[in-house]
Amino acid sequence: MSEIIAVIPARMESTRFPGKPMAPILGMPMVIHCWKRAEMSKTIDRAIVATCNTEIMDEVKKYGGESVMTANTHVRCTDRVVEAVAKMDKKPKIVVLVQGDEPMIHPEMLDLAVQPLLDDPKVQCTNLVSPITTDEDFRNPNTIKVVVNKNKDVIYMSREAIPTARNSPNETQHRLKQVCVMGFRLDVLNLFSTLAPTQLEILESIDMNRLIEHGIPVRSVYCDLVTQSVDTPADLKRAEALMSNDPTASKYLKK
Repeated sequence: MSEIIAVIPARMESTRFPGKPMAPILGMPMVIHCWKRAEMSKTIDRAIVATCNTEIMDEVKKYGGESVMTANTHVRCTDRVVEAVAKMDKKPKIVVLVQGDEPMIHPEMLDLAVQPLLDDPKVQCTNLVSPITTDEDFRNPNTIKVVVNKNKDVIYMSREAIPTARNSPNETQHRLKQVCVMGFRLDVLNLFSTLAPTQLEILESIDMNRLIEHGIPVRSVYCDLVTQSVDTPADLKRAEALMSNDPTASKYLKK
């Protein structure tokens, strides 16, 4: 039985960047970078792409990967992951959701997301967070800002610039952003789809707000590894520039 798996949701119909998963980075589709890097995690038993597009499935197969076809009606990527796992004969104990627009994830990031779930049975869900280092990133609505409490559980996620810089404009210590690597115990992942969508989830278009609003703790896990998510063609160019000198990419691009 696969105890711990990674599932990478990917679809071609992105409103901000149509066809994004197949966008090439260093000659390889972005979704394949995500899959290959997830597979390099020491904690993960297998990595799977969940999609509603045959072209993505064909590409994953071409590279020797595993994929699952899901419905094209999902609004939230987490619901797509729920469906993909439901179709598996052997159920995992822990599922790591890795967004298909995170081509620079480090394998160690999946290990970080899983570790609190292994260490503490009370932790049900985790989400990586990293520091926001520029004001541009802080103001960017594509960057999901995260506020946490003293126990490191997430209080709220927003596309707005929070916490406010009004009283301390040079304050950066509490500026955190979501990194789209999330760990779930299987029962909490399944619970997600049974919960009614919430107002703040819909307003912000952020999956994890559904769990937070329903009172299910999401444990933040700090990570300072450099990544570049891709929301726009400009982000794609930045990611390719960074990955051209990336040691992790060099391990699989040369094969």
